[in-house]
Amino acid sequence: MSASWKQLFFQVFLLLVSCRHINTKTPGVPAAPSLVPPTPLPTDVKSVVLKGESHSEKIELLNPVSLSLECTWTGGHNKLPNIAGYWRKDGEEIQDSRLTVQFENEQYNLKRVFSIVNEKNLGSYSCVFGDEAKIDFILAAPEIGEVRDKPIVSYVGDSVVMECKMGTSKSKPNTWIWYSSNGTEKVQIFPAGEPQRYEIKNEDRKTRLVVHSLKEADSGLYYCGAVYAITTTTGSLELKVITIMEPLKPFLAIVAEVVILVTAILLYERSQSKKKDPAGNEATADQKNMLSQGEDSGAEGSSSTRQRKV
Repeated sequence: MSASWKQLFFQVFLLLVSCRHINTKTPGVPAAPSLVPPTPLPTDVKSVVLKGESHSEKIELLNPVSLSLECTWTGGHNKLPNIAGYWRKDGEEIQDSRLTVQFENEQYNLKRVFSIVNEKNLGSYSCVFGDEAKIDFILAAPEIGEVRDKPIVSYVGDSVVMECKMGTSKSKPNTWIWYSSNGTEKVQIFPAGEPQRYEIKNEDRKTRLVVHSLKEADSGLYYCGAVYAITTTTGSLELKVITIMEPLKPFLAIVAEVVILVTAILLYERSQSKKKDPAGNEATADQKNMLSQGEDSGAEGSSSTRQRKV
């Protein structure tokens, strides 16, 4: 091979190698998206000044929040220069929350920031000053206030309306949902799947579930849920579906008892009357014998009288 051919071959080789590095992306496969930092949570601060030994503060939350809890205690009888302070969640001490609290400006101060993003983060948070004082913060979504506490009774084939309300002082939920219980778990009710059977009518602070063509199998617990961004709060109602014969059962039981009692009385009287009949027959026979003897005696007396007259 001549030098010119070798040089040409070497140039072609370099060209092929350079072409392979022009585009290294695989066609049809999108590039990895860039990481976007999450939106920071809105912040809120709740502070309590404690002058006694304990206090409970209820905090209603609707949305995820970065919550700063601040506790101030004026101290007990012995105002030590410093005491141990720590935090609890649902009665359990939070790891790495224990520290030394200084007595400054005639008070002890304890502060901690919590990220409350979902239902698991709700509950009871407590700041504890030694073994002498504590403040409880109860974090929860608004509770459903107006729910019927007695069972709703309806009949097979009828329709029933179940209702839940949120108090006027409570924040209205984003929406409402309903569940039924099959004995082991809650199953959400979707009216669109069975429009002939279910209707859900939602208002700002009120919801109604309408169930048509009731069956005995519809009996059980139903749950209304007020949906907030942080969690869903629920209330329960009990439904009893009975047949038309159910209310008559007590009456029929009374009638049966009366029939049995009357029958027993009649049988008893009949048995007693049968026992009295033989004695009555004997008495009647004795009376007949006595009457016949009297008649014979009378006949004999009259005949003797006639004979004397002769």
